[in-house]
Amino acid sequence: MMPQTPKNNQKPWNGIEQATRKYALRAKGDVYVITGPVYEGKPKTIGDNRVWVPKYLYKLVYDATTGRAWAHWIENNDEARASKPISYAELVRRTGIDFLSKEKVLD
Repeated sequence: MMPQTPKNNQKPWNGIEQATRKYALRAKGDVYVITGPVYEGKPKTIGDNRVWVPKYLYKLVYDATTGRAWAHWIENNDEARASKPISYAELVRRTGIDFLSKEKVLD
């Protein structure tokens, strides 16, 4: 769970989640989904516990049967729009995390 702006959560992020569920239901085997935040600089905080608010959100989708992986990347603001998914390599470049280092990934 992470803080999201309301319109982002209700519109573009909801569309990303629906598309991901639809893909997983059609897939022939296991599909792994990793969702997370990306912080930039000194993050804004909310609430008494000062929870960090991410600048960007991502959702990585990995189809273990086909070896394909892609990611959705979106800025965490109410003006954000979902765009074409980015490659796994691009997600690794942006986050500095090799999520699937032991898997053979086809971009």
